[in-house]
Amino acid sequence: MSQELIELEEEEYTSQLTAPVFRRILTLLKPHWKWVAGFLITIALTSILDAYFTYLNKQIVDVGITLKNKPALMRIVLIYGSFQLLQSAFVFTFIYLAGVLGERVQYDLRKMLFNHLQDLSLSYYAQNAVGRLIARVTSDTGRVADLLTWGVVDVTWAVMNIITSVTFMAIINWKLALIVFTIIPVMAYIAIQFRKRILVEYRVTRRTNSKITGAYNENIQGVRVVKALLREDENTKEFQQLTATMYRSSYRAAWLSALFLPTVQIIASLALGLIIGYGGTQITLGLMTIGGIQAFVSYLTFMMWPIQDLARVYAEMQHSIASAERIFKLADTPPEVHDRPEAIPAETLMGAIEFEHVDFYYEDRKPVLTDFSLKVNPGETIALVGPTGGGKSTIVNLLCRFYEPCEGMIRINGRDYLDYTLASIHSRIGIVLQTPHLFSGSVRDNIRYGRLDASDEEIIEAAKIAGAHDFIVTLEKGYDQNVGEGGNLLSVGQKQLISLARAVLARPELFIMDEATSSVDTLTEALIQRGMEALMKGRTSFVIAHRLSTIRRANRILVIENGRIAEQGTHAELLRLDGHYYRLYTQQFRHELETQYGLAEAVGIQTKEEAPEALAAD
Repeated sequence: MSQELIELEEEEYTSQLTAPVFRRILTLLKPHWKWVAGFLITIALTSILDAYFTYLNKQIVDVGITLKNKPALMRIVLIYGSFQLLQSAFVFTFIYLAGVLGERVQYDLRKMLFNHLQDLSLSYYAQNAVGRLIARVTSDTGRVADLLTWGVVDVTWAVMNIITSVTFMAIINWKLALIVFTIIPVMAYIAIQFRKRILVEYRVTRRTNSKITGAYNENIQGVRVVKALLREDENTKEFQQLTATMYRSSYRAAWLSALFLPTVQIIASLALGLIIGYGGTQITLGLMTIGGIQAFVSYLTFMMWPIQDLARVYAEMQHSIASAERIFKLADTPPEVHDRPEAIPAETLMGAIEFEHVDFYYEDRKPVLTDFSLKVNPGETIALVGPTGGGKSTIVNLLCRFYEPCEGMIRINGRDYLDYTLASIHSRIGIVLQTPHLFSGSVRDNIRYGRLDASDEEIIEAAKIAGAHDFIVTLEKGYDQNVGEGGNLLSVGQKQLISLARAVLARPELFIMDEATSSVDTLTEALIQRGMEALMKGRTSFVIAHRLSTIRRANRILVIENGRIAEQGTHAELLRLDGHYYRLYTQQFRHELETQYGLAEAVGIQTKEEAPEALAAD
C-alpha cells in the first residue's frame, strides 16, 4: 500500500459527527424525497407489524389456547398469515427503494465530483495525490450513499422497533412498561461506550495494518538495496514492533467485542428477572395474563438488537462523516483558473503573443519566472532550451492558461488573454507532450478525441500527415485496434505518432511540443519531425526539446535560465556567441551530432575556438 493511501486511512478517523456536516449530507436526499418518504413509510409499517405479531402471539395464548376458543384462534391465525404476506411486500418495497436511492445518491455525487474535477486547475492536481482523488470519487461516495440509505434504514428500523415495542408493552401493562423503559437508556449508553472503545482499538489496528502493508511493499520492491546494505536484521526488528502493536490493539478489540454481548445480556437478564417477578405477582392477582408476560419477554429481547444496531450505526457514521467532509472539501475547492464574468470568446490566436513583465511562482518565495518579457510574431517558431527547472514548461503552461501570471500580463492579439474564455483558448491549441497519453478505445477514437465530428477520411489524412498511417494499417484491426488503458498496447513512438495525429486533426492555431521526441528512436523521430513541420507551417509554435534536430530550424531559440531569457537568436547566431547556448549545445547535443553525422571527423575540429564556426556552418 502506498504512503498516500496509508495517510488517507489515517485521515479517515480524524473527523467527528457535527451538525452542519450532517445537515449538508441530508440535503443530498432533497432531489429524491419521494423515494426517501417511500422507504421510511414502508420501514415504519414493517416495524409496526413486527411488534403487532408479538401482540398477536399474546392473543393466541390468552384467547385461543388458554380459553380454548377455536374460532377466535383460527381468526387470529388468519390475521397473522395475512399480515405476514403484507409485511413481505413492505420488506421488498423498502429494500428496493433504499437500493435505488443509494445508487441515485452515489450517481449524483460521482457526477458532481467528476464534473468539478474537470474544472479544477492543474495546480490542484499538482498538490493532491491521484490516489486520494480516486478514493473520494469511489469509496467516499459509496460510504456517504450507504449512510443515507442503509444507515437511515437501520436507524429508522431500530427507533421504530423501540417505540412500537414500548407502545405495545404500555398497552398490555403500563407499570411494567415503565420498568423496561428505564432500562433502555442504560443499555443504549453501555452499547455506545463499548462501540467507541472497540472503534478506537480498530482504528489503531487499521493504521498499523496499513503500515505493515507498506513495509511489505517497500521491502519487496527494495529487496536488492536491503540485501546490499545488510538491513535484514534492522528491518525485521521494525517489522516485529509493528506486528506487536497490531497484535495488542487487535487483542483489546477482540476482548471488548467478546465482553460486549454478555454485558448487554446480563442487563437484559436483570430486566427479565424484574419482569417475571413483577409479572408473576400480577398474574396471581389476576391483573395480567401468561400471554402478556410472554409478550413482555419477547418485546425486551426484540429491543436488544435495535439498541446494538444504533450503537453500530453511530460508530460507522464517523467513517461516513469523514468521507462526506472530504467530498465537500473537494466540491468546495474553487478552480484557480476560471473565466472572468465579462470574458468573451477569442476569435483567433493567430496574432502576436506578448509576455509583459510576467512573474510566476508555484510556491510563495520560490519564483519560477521573474520579470519575463517576450514578443512572438504570428507564425513564428520559438524553441525553448535550458537546464531542468529553468522555467521552460512554465512558459508554455502559462501560454495555454493552465496557470495564470502572478504578476504582469500575457497579451494575445493585443488584448489581455484573461479577457478571453478558457474554452476558446484551449480549443485553438494543439499540444504534443513528452509522455503522450492515450485513452482506452480504438486508434480512431484517440485521433478523433479533440474533434468528435471528424470524418474517417479526415482521421486518415491527419494520420498520414503525422506519419502514423503506415504503422496503423499494419495493426490487426487497423484504425479500430484497441490501444489499451493509457495506450499500453502500443510503443512509446506509436503513441507519440497518434498523439501528433490527434493534434493535426484538431487544426490548432497555436502548436506546442514539449520534448515529444526525447523518448523515441531516430526513425520515429524523423516521422514525428515531418509531421511537426507540416503542422507548424503557418502556425505560431513553441517547442521544448533537448535534441538538436528538433530545434535547429526554429526562427528563434530562447535559452531559459532561472526564469529569465539568458540568450536568444537563431541556432547559428547563438553558437557564435560562445555563451550559454554554446555550453548547453556542447554538453547535450554534440554527442548526438557526432553519432548521427560524424561531424567531428568530417570537419576536423581540434580546438574550442574552431567549434562555433564549424557547428554553426552545419
